[in-house]
Amino acid sequence: MANKLYSVKRVVKACGYSWRGLVFAWRNETAFQQEILAFLVLFPLALWLPATHLESAILIMSLFFVLIAELFNTAVEAAIDRHGDEQHHWSGVAKDVASAAVLLALVQCALVWALVLL
Repeated sequence: MANKLYSVKRVVKACGYSWRGLVFAWRNETAFQQEILAFLVLFPLALWLPATHLESAILIMSLFFVLIAELFNTAVEAAIDRHGDEQHHWSGVAKDVASAAVLLALVQCALVWALVLL
């Protein structure tokens, strides 16, 4: 029984950490705010426009993928910025690659929506 309680506590704590991460991204990242607003507009459309549940699921997954990529980008930026303002080649590479992941997620999302709806 103690193990089950420990597991529940761990899950509750993990959810709290995740919530803090979402709140941080919302408060500090303009791109995340814009992507959340787009998500809030597009999510209902993803449920209403497609002909099948599978198409809806694919559209919704593409929206979540953008948010997930943006959160990883924010995490990389935070980790790099923790070390100070010093310019370093590899810090720039890490930030650029994380940003590229977001760009690809956005392109993928647009392609999926176009292929499903057109």
